[in-house]
Amino acid sequence: MDKIDGVIFKDMILTGADNLRQHADYVDSLNVFPVPDGDTGTNMNLSMTSGADEVSDKEMEHIGEMGRHFSKGLLMGARGNSGVILSQLFRGFSKAIENEGTVDAKSFGEALDQGVKTAYKAVMKPVEGTILTVAKDSSAKAVEAAETSSSLIEVMEKVIEESKASLERTPDLLPVLKEVGVVDSGGQGLVYVYEGFLAALKGEKVEVTEKEVDTENFVNDEHDFNEFMSVDDIEYGFCTEFMVRFEDGKREFDEDEFRNEMSEFGDSLLVISDDEIVKVHVHTETPGEAMTHGASYGELIKMKIENMREQFREVHGSKSQAAAVKEKQAYDTAVITVSTGDGIKTLFESVGVTHVINGGQTMNPSTEDILNIIKDDDVGQVIILPNNKNIIMAAEQAQQMLDIPAVVIPTVSIPEGLASMLMFSPDGTLEQNKAAMHSALEHVKTGQVTYAVRDTKIDGMDIKKGQHMGINDGNIDVASDSRSETLESLIVSMLDEEAEIVTVIIGDEGSEEEVDSIVEKLEDSYNDVEFEIHDGQQPVYSYLVSVE
Repeated sequence: MDKIDGVIFKDMILTGADNLRQHADYVDSLNVFPVPDGDTGTNMNLSMTSGADEVSDKEMEHIGEMGRHFSKGLLMGARGNSGVILSQLFRGFSKAIENEGTVDAKSFGEALDQGVKTAYKAVMKPVEGTILTVAKDSSAKAVEAAETSSSLIEVMEKVIEESKASLERTPDLLPVLKEVGVVDSGGQGLVYVYEGFLAALKGEKVEVTEKEVDTENFVNDEHDFNEFMSVDDIEYGFCTEFMVRFEDGKREFDEDEFRNEMSEFGDSLLVISDDEIVKVHVHTETPGEAMTHGASYGELIKMKIENMREQFREVHGSKSQAAAVKEKQAYDTAVITVSTGDGIKTLFESVGVTHVINGGQTMNPSTEDILNIIKDDDVGQVIILPNNKNIIMAAEQAQQMLDIPAVVIPTVSIPEGLASMLMFSPDGTLEQNKAAMHSALEHVKTGQVTYAVRDTKIDGMDIKKGQHMGINDGNIDVASDSRSETLESLIVSMLDEEAEIVTVIIGDEGSEEEVDSIVEKLEDSYNDVEFEIHDGQQPVYSYLVSVE
């Protein structure tokens, strides 16, 4: 095969996306920290799927046109840093072939190389030992191989050979990878895409390596609240969804028995399972207890909790105001933030945020999600607070696509987002707000309490699966079987002579009584520090802590 056209390239895209999808969970598992937020595979999968969806109904032989559609889909669907980098790799690739009807091996290698250059330019501080390195090494091999071979299959084989070798070298470039014993997750995701490309060139189908749960008839997120209902009619207030991946050593799973057990927690129960996984939907008053019971069978994944009473109030409140159809709003300055948890959303709105995107750890919004949240409003200028290091690049990509003035404040946590909003002035210019909100980030420390999803050793600490971990500005400071001890130790490690305010935001799995007890103890030792407690209702993190 000496040349490929749009038809063949479409098949490569679809097969590459399918291969990545099948291995997304494995890519997720390569997360360095053993926290329940390893979402590189999920982000790359959703980004690649967006690109594949854009070309799935296209029938064109012109490879440049097919590449343009693919690039557009990837760009709009890009999630997380890995997804944005993937979109930039193929943005540069597609730009290089935009005027070509067909592409030979030499042009293909040069297009891969152009994609690497585009991706490196998009990253402010490129780090070697990541997906960027794997892409760079493999594109260089493609250019080299095309000098001696006109076969695209042979060139793609060399690309995969080098990408795998480069992937194995990533721990030598990033010491933390070597310490934990994993390769770079983004680089691994790219290898799966390239393997799909080669399979398509050879006319092969990617072999399915894992079973899927049939969720076609699974309930969706929408709740139909009858207009004659009242909020008091909702007996079980939390719509709870989660999945459990079965594990050896845990309870043996029997679907009928499990369904009977889960029915004790509430109503609207739906249980779907296969040999490897069970997915649960239940309306309950005790979502934490329902999930804890599920965890007795294996590892919890893809958790979601929604407060239906709050949804009811929002639906009927909007109806009472004749706003069942969203009216166009006008904002001189729209402030977009990303957060999860009804309590955190309320906090942001109370300090001036105009648009809240539901997302964060494990739920990174796409570039398109950020653009769509203000598309129906009349907005003069935009400030975006990503509140997560893995959302900053998607936010910056959205900023570049807006046709109105916009800035991104590179907040990496909810506490940083809240601190920066305290410096926001509705009457200030975009540049004045940017400078003031940036300055706030210098004076806030962020901590989180979550749990370990696997055994690991990092930074000299031996951490066991299931232990609670206290993370201080990105570093694991403490790991303990006691959540209370973990929170107390974390707060103490974050305090210094300049500390004035400690804020604790309680998550779904947290306890107000637990926090009150710890604060009461710490107040005796830290007389000059003020403690604030808020109910955030966020998943994943039992507690979010900020020290200012």
